Amino acid sequence: MNMKAHLDQLGIQAENPGVQIGASSASIGATISSLSPADGKTIGATGVCSAADYEKAIAAATEAGKEWRTVPAPLRGEVVRLYGEALRHHKDALGALVSYEMGKSLQEGLGEVQEMIDICDFAVGLSRQLYGLTMHSERPGHRMYEQWHPLGVVGIISAFNFPVAVWNWNTALAWVCGNACIWKPSEKTPLTAVACQNIWNEVTADMEHVPAGLSCIIQGDYQVGEMMTQDKRVAMISATGSIRMGKIVAQAVAARLGKSLLELGGNNAIIVEPDAELKMVVPGTVFGAVGTCGQRCTSTRRLIIHSSIYDQVVEALTSAYSQLRIGDPLDENNHVGPLIDKDAVGMYEQALKSVVEQGGKILVEGAVLEGAGYESGCYVKPAIAEATNDMAIVQHETFAPILYVMKYDTLDEAIAMQNGVVQGLSSAIMTTSLRSAELFLSAAGSDCGIANVNIGTSGAEIGGAFGGEKETGGGRESGSDAWKSYMRRQTNTINYSTELPLAQGIKFDF
Repeated sequence: MNMKAHLDQLGIQAENPGVQIGASSASIGATISSLSPADGKTIGATGVCSAADYEKAIAAATEAGKEWRTVPAPLRGEVVRLYGEALRHHKDALGALVSYEMGKSLQEGLGEVQEMIDICDFAVGLSRQLYGLTMHSERPGHRMYEQWHPLGVVGIISAFNFPVAVWNWNTALAWVCGNACIWKPSEKTPLTAVACQNIWNEVTADMEHVPAGLSCIIQGDYQVGEMMTQDKRVAMISATGSIRMGKIVAQAVAARLGKSLLELGGNNAIIVEPDAELKMVVPGTVFGAVGTCGQRCTSTRRLIIHSSIYDQVVEALTSAYSQLRIGDPLDENNHVGPLIDKDAVGMYEQALKSVVEQGGKILVEGAVLEGAGYESGCYVKPAIAEATNDMAIVQHETFAPILYVMKYDTLDEAIAMQNGVVQGLSSAIMTTSLRSAELFLSAAGSDCGIANVNIGTSGAEIGGAFGGEKETGGGRESGSDAWKSYMRRQTNTINYSTELPLAQGIKFDF
């Protein structure tokens, strides 16, 4: 694959700005280098946002929000539609960059860009459906209704594992809702953000009704993110990342009584019932566990298998794992690419040690791969470990391709195991029993924000609201009525009579 041609198409230079305000940018200054986990080579670098540059960006975003909120919502939707069309044009190049900079397979990189396109399509329709309600007033000659207004500026902090899609889940909705956006991408995947901004600039270059500060990017580490989380001018922070990071962000935003939307860790499980069909269990589990090299918030971490079929399922999974092809993510023949960096490799190795130390058993051996094609040092073998749900390492979200398998005897026991972690993002049950499926989906079933039947835990469709409960954060992005997170609700009462009756029948004579 000619990555240089893709980088040129996306406008990626050897050195790229650390701050982008529309098509304007700040000087380079200090830099962040982006190294591909696929081959260990430097792709390029970006500058780092300074405090002074941040002030320029937030000032521009604040003014843009004031202007953009007066643009009719369907016209805002038209801009997002055109951005979606541009993403279609650049899909191959951007998908390849996602794969090369992050390490996920090319198919997954292209799929991530397709999610961007899909959310743009969703947002276009939404721009004509920002509905409020009408209510009957208890006072004669009065009318009540509610409407939704833009927040102003929405700050977005994204993670490396979905470097472009999660940003666009937020921006597409925030833009049609009338907000400006300022984005701090992961310092591990800075160039995909530059590419997205360059595409945006292509689309809006000649649009007089699109203010420059509508889309801003600030590059850097957590200190740059803190500028946003502590800034009262940023009405809402949408943050994706670890539980630890989310708690820090939540406290900072709450301290100024701001609004936050958190998409944090997952410790997702699939329950396998005795009547489950192996032809569905195996592919659903394998993709969930090894897709993106186990670095999805929705990755399958735990497989809770009925004791009567435990050996059969483990044998089938072991056979499937032996067929996995690990290597260059840009080679479509490979199933699994690398971890994001050597720090992630270290955590993977420590997790496997912890399994044994805590009484577990390795069923499919893991290893760090070496030799030709693995020079980056970031390639590992997906592993399967026999464990119990109460083990400390199982309770922890390990962002790596390690699957923990365990037994159960009754469905109530399995559901208790599924729910017996602090995270609450995604969950699934494999069964042909209507009773089991309905129990799993009931109030007495899964406590996760996502609960599936006969599909895995990994992935979600644009049309549904995405997010989880408990220490996953409680936020919702993407479909359904998630758009309301990016707006403020206002209740309105109009008196069209010639009298002024008070509410609740109160009399106030003078």
